[in-house]
Amino acid sequence: MKKNVLLFFSVVFMLAGASIASAQGKYGADSAECIKYLSYYNEYYKQKNYDDALPNWRKAYSLCPPTANQTMLINGTALYRRLINANRNNPVYLEGLIDTLMTLHDIRAQYYPKYAVTARNNKGLDMINYVKDDPQKLYDEFKKIIAENKSAVKPQILLFELNTSCQLYQNGTLMAEDVMQDYNDVMQLLDQMKQTPEIEKIRTDCETLFIASNVANCENLIELFTPRFEAAPDDLQLATNIVKMLSTTEGCTDNDLFKNAANTMHRLSPTYTSAHFLYQLYSAEGDVKTALQFIDEAIGYAESDDATDAQYAYEAATFAFKSADNASAFKYANMAAGLDPSLAGKSYMLIGTIWGSLVCQGNEIERRAPYWVAVDYMEKARKADPSLAEEAAKHIAQYRQYYPQAAEAFMYNITEGDSYTVSCGGMRAITTVRTQQ
Repeated sequence: MKKNVLLFFSVVFMLAGASIASAQGKYGADSAECIKYLSYYNEYYKQKNYDDALPNWRKAYSLCPPTANQTMLINGTALYRRLINANRNNPVYLEGLIDTLMTLHDIRAQYYPKYAVTARNNKGLDMINYVKDDPQKLYDEFKKIIAENKSAVKPQILLFELNTSCQLYQNGTLMAEDVMQDYNDVMQLLDQMKQTPEIEKIRTDCETLFIASNVANCENLIELFTPRFEAAPDDLQLATNIVKMLSTTEGCTDNDLFKNAANTMHRLSPTYTSAHFLYQLYSAEGDVKTALQFIDEAIGYAESDDATDAQYAYEAATFAFKSADNASAFKYANMAAGLDPSLAGKSYMLIGTIWGSLVCQGNEIERRAPYWVAVDYMEKARKADPSLAEEAAKHIAQYRQYYPQAAEAFMYNITEGDSYTVSCGGMRAITTVRTQQ
């Protein structure tokens, strides 16, 4: 086989001999030797005989100028990756191999500017694969590649640059402001790229890295994101990113940036979950009217099931009761009981508590009548959910103390067992007259 290869090489050189003189500029001072070893290594390489290709490639590389053949540089990176993988347990030799691989990328970028972006991206990916335990070197090289390639950089390089930035922050080399700037730069470049599932995953991974680094406090995040949001108030991805970042930072949801970003999310991509999120946001601020508007919107979506709607309604009922909006609390609690039987017991107990807490105007009977309704609902609560029986019984015993005396009821022309309509606090119920025994 080797005899055939050598015979082939002889023919090549006979044909190439006439052109060597005119090609000396491209192939260097010793152009004949350069061309010879380029041919030697290339023939072995095409046959996938990489072991014999390597020494001939090295000879060509030593003889030929970079301008001789771009393929020589590309094939060289493939040969050196094979060497690196075969010598992973030889750290001294491995370091030199990796350095040579990186140099090949640099030479290609320098002498073949049309392919410089590709060469730099390949260098970055090889650094990810082969440079270990040296975050400073990785960080510096990634920064150079990103600065030169800009939005044409491979997105994986952005992720790993941010990762090394976080590592250097942890060991005290970088300041928090440096990492925040790196994160901002990375996210802006990702935003400029064509949005694909790969980009979305890398964006999510970058967010996770940044959150886990604990670099930024709330004040820093607001300072970082406010100018970006003001410049692009209709950017759904940015708004989503802001909400995610601020919501995972302790004490960072009570600010205009968070609220505005959350509203943008819901305006541009409304769902029942985003409406519920805004309900939670405004209820935490004590804005009852706005909060209940969003809970109504959330419940109104066809995509949410009855169990979810019931949970939302019960949540709203509890909030409204604590906010002294008894009529709304009564409405939502009734809604929850009707939508999900498993919540009926809790809902009825809440309604009973609402009635039992009312302070009504009128005569002695009108002021005491709400306790009859409160007991009615406590009875319904323990029937709907036996686990509430003990608690309901305590409330019933308490409310019975406020029943009117039989003589008092008689004075108003009502007796035990009569039907009675109670209207108070925007609520209305039909109950049964009861007196103290």
